[in-house]
This record gives sequence, C-alpha cells and structure tokens, in this order.
Amino acid sequence: MNLGRLLVLIGLGVAGAGLLLMLGSKLGLPRLGRLPGDIVYKGKNSVFYFPITTSILISVLLTLIVSLIQRFR
Repeated sequence: MNLGRLLVLIGLGVAGAGLLLMLGSKLGLPRLGRLPGDIVYKGKNSVFYFPITTSILISVLLTLIVSLIQRFR
C-alpha cells in the first residue's frame, strides 16, 4: 500500500471518528471523556482530571481494530 492511500484512509478514519463523537450525544451515547470511572478532583483553584476509563476503552478499541487489520492482511 502506498503512502498516499494510507494517508487518505487515516484521514477518513479520523473524520468518521469525529462524526461519531459529534452525533454521539444526539444518539444518547455517553460523552467520551466523561465516562463513569474517570477521576475528577476539584480543588479551590484547580481541577485535576484523569480519564482512566476513557483511556482503557480507547486502548481496547484500537487493539481490536489493529488485530482485525492484521488478520485480514
């Protein structure tokens, strides 16, 4: 696969993910980055946010996508 085709596929994937994030709230999907299990600490003058659940979910999804691509290659 040449570099141009790979860049187009990556761009389409990013655009699809963006559309899914935009339409997700209208479809009733939980907002990515504000899932239960994400850690939020609010102090007097600061906020600490650590999206642990979101990170794990994205890691699992990317692992599945990469394994599917390798299987069909």
